[in-house]
This record gives sequence, C-alpha cells and structure tokens, in this order.
Amino acid sequence: MAFVLGAAGVFGFAPFYFFPLPVLVLAGLLHLLRDASARAAWQGGYAFGLGWFLAGVSWVYVSMHDVGGMPAPVAALAVLLFAAILALFPALALGLSARLAPGAGVRRLLLLPALWALLEWVRGWVFTGFPWQAAGFSQAPFSPLAGYAPLLGVHGVTWLAVLSAACLAAWRPRPAILAAALWAAGWGLQRVDWTRPAGEPVSVSLLQGNVAQEMKFRPEKLQSTLDTYRRLALDSRARLIVLPETALPIFLDDTPLDYLLDLAGHANGQGGGLLLGVPERETAGRYYNSVAALGGERLQVYRKVHLVPFGEFVPWGFRWFIDLMHIPLGDFSRGRPGQAPMAVAGQRVAVNICYEDVFGEELIAALPEATLMANLSNDAWFGDSFAPWQHLQISQMRALETGRWWLRANNTGITAILDEKGRVVAHLEPFTTGSLHGQAQGMRGLTPYARWGNAGFLVLAGLAVAVGFGLARRQAPASLTADR
Repeated sequence: MAFVLGAAGVFGFAPFYFFPLPVLVLAGLLHLLRDASARAAWQGGYAFGLGWFLAGVSWVYVSMHDVGGMPAPVAALAVLLFAAILALFPALALGLSARLAPGAGVRRLLLLPALWALLEWVRGWVFTGFPWQAAGFSQAPFSPLAGYAPLLGVHGVTWLAVLSAACLAAWRPRPAILAAALWAAGWGLQRVDWTRPAGEPVSVSLLQGNVAQEMKFRPEKLQSTLDTYRRLALDSRARLIVLPETALPIFLDDTPLDYLLDLAGHANGQGGGLLLGVPERETAGRYYNSVAALGGERLQVYRKVHLVPFGEFVPWGFRWFIDLMHIPLGDFSRGRPGQAPMAVAGQRVAVNICYEDVFGEELIAALPEATLMANLSNDAWFGDSFAPWQHLQISQMRALETGRWWLRANNTGITAILDEKGRVVAHLEPFTTGSLHGQAQGMRGLTPYARWGNAGFLVLAGLAVAVGFGLARRQAPASLTADR
C-alpha cells in the first residue's frame, strides 16, 4: 500500500497539476504508519519512496534506452537502482521520526515534516544534487502553499506540505485547524507583490526547432538545423530572440561566420539581441555548454556551471557506463561560478542552461541585478514523457522564488513564457517547430528567498527538529517509569 501511495503521487505534479494529491498520499502514508515501529516506519517509507521515484523519474529510461541506445535490461536496472537510492531519503525521515517521536502528537508534528524537508535539502546537493520530484514542486504555481515559495523556497514548501499531511493524518481538530491556517495564510501570501516592474515590457521570440535527439548530431542533419533556426530567427520582429540549448550542434568557432553575422545583424536591426545555445571550446581542448549573446557592441558568453552527471561529465569509475550510450560531447568543462547577467535588448538577462534551474539557491546569485531569467534547454532526451512538463513546473517554482519572468526556450518543448507568479503566459505545443512570440516584463527588487536563500527554511526547520527532539527526551524518562 505504501508503494502504491508513492506511485500515485506522480499525478500531483505537472502535467496533471493536481496539487492536493501529494499531500493526500503523504497523509495516507502517515496514517498507515501511525503506530509503526522505527523499523516498520523505515520499511514503509522506503516502499513509498520507491513508488514515488519510480513513477516520477521513469523518464530516465527513455534517455538511456530510447535515445541513448543502452540495452533495455541495463537501462531498466539503472532506473531501479537510481530510484532505490533516492528512496533512502523518505525512509530515513520516517524511521528517525518514529524512533524519536513514536505515535502521534506534537513531537511527531514537529519532527517528521522538518526531517523530511531537511533530507530533501540534502538530496539537493549531495553527489552534485538531484532535488527533482521534491514534494514542494507539486505545489507550484496554483496551490496556496506556493505563496510561501518567495519566502522559504521549494524546500520550505515541501516542509509545509508534509506538515499539512501530518495534520490530516492526526485526524484531530487542532492539527486540522493548523493545516487550514497554513493554507489560508499561503493564499494571502500569493497576493503579495514582492517585486515590481522595471521599465516597459520587451518583445520576445522563443524558438523551438524540434530536432529529434537521435538526429541532432548527425552530419547530414546539420544544414537542415542551421536553416531552420536561421529562418525562425530572421522571421522574428522581437527585440530579444532566444534559441534552445545547443541549438547549433557544432562548436561556435566552427559555425560559418556569415551565419553568425546574419543572426547578429538581424538582432541589431531590431534594436536588441539574440541568445544562442552553442557548444564552445578553448585552445586547451576544454569545451563548454554555452550561450552566446549576439548583437550589441561585443560578444557575451555564459558557460554552464552545474553539469549533469553522466550526461555532461563522467563521474570517476563510470566510463564503462557512459560507453553503453551514444552521448556526443559527454564530458564538458565547468563554467566559472558567479557569471554576470547579460546586457541584452535593454534587459539584464540571467541565463541558466537546462538542469541548472533545478538548483534555486544557485540562481539567486544573479539578483537583484537580473531583470529577466532565461532557461535554454534540450528536453528531447526524454521524449514524450513527464520530464518536459515536470521541468516546466520547476521553472514555475523558480519564478515564484525569484519574483522574475522566465523565458524557456526548449528544443522540443516545453517552450514557454512565465510571469513572476509562475503562471504560463504563453507556450508552444511540444514536438512542433515554431516561434513563441510575446512580451516579457523585466522586474526589479528581491523576494525574501532571493535575499536569504535557504537560510530561512533551514533555521525554522532546524528549530522544529530541536524543539521536537527536546520534547522527546523530556518525555522519555516518564515512559520508562510507566514501563516499569
């Protein structure tokens, strides 16, 4: 039953957006384990986590087998092992809370939600981090709990979601009132404007070339790809034109000069600029996953900082695993942290590439200087799965945290314009070739999360753990006396 509850949680995330469901399945799990021993709670938490992650990140199989060409049994085993490792985090949260605060009551309400969210935070940085499928993401942008995102970030929203579930599982009036108060306050916070407009909106065009990943790096496909993006760019009348990650599947210095001059000249003619996803290399043999800003007085370049293990760099000892797949440019060098936003089309645009928008605290370094945020991605690796929609929802959470509009240019989708509340202003249908034309509003100012990062969540959750642990220790002698 715990496994089934965990697997059902995937329907709370995009593309379904049924945000109450993760809270409800968590409440069901906690009710199921309300009187469980620490060992049974750990086992139930592990089964729940296995279902949660197998359903939620099943798209990893698509990238390894369908696109990467890895043998099906090896890819299936890799997905199972991956989910098995991720399931350790909810198992540990439930096992520890059952040991420290058995049964229901205030101790459990204090300890379990805070431990769960703190371990999710750990999952976001250990071994380079994989915070995907954190419960807080499911609440963006529609849930009242999303109102807390500009204050506490996604991990704070996870904490409040699990706290709400624990209140429901307690099945008592006071916890139910607490949950209702949390959601009512979140509803009120959704109406707070943490940032303000900076100047007039800017016209934008986000290009979606829809190049299949298995065709992307084939020499015979190169000219067609170049022609598609040239046509889409030259047809745009926007001041800011954005192409996806590695839109051009050749190094920047190998790209025909007249091609780049055409794009730059067109951008200058519109009084703006063009952001181009393209690999870039140095004479020393290192190469980067980069974004080049064409137009204006000088070339500006952003180099990706947070690389994806196995996809963009090879962890030590796993070269054999990578060799089972067909991944061109699979060992990028890391860009320099703290790169400044780009001055483009009268805006200061903070660029991040694909997976980097999963790490909220790394992105706020560009604030308050940045007026717009742009994510250039290539989710073609994951086919027609949940992954592109989940990735969109992650950007929606990032928009809430930063109080900025987000521009998402994606090779096969989801290409979208998001406002500072994380709402989709416009988007292209996935797996279509086209341009998304619209307006984006630059913003200034800082949300509390942009100012403090995860510090606010860590202090509050740490305080909850400390108080809950203190209550558990104070009540332990009494329980021992009662046993005697």
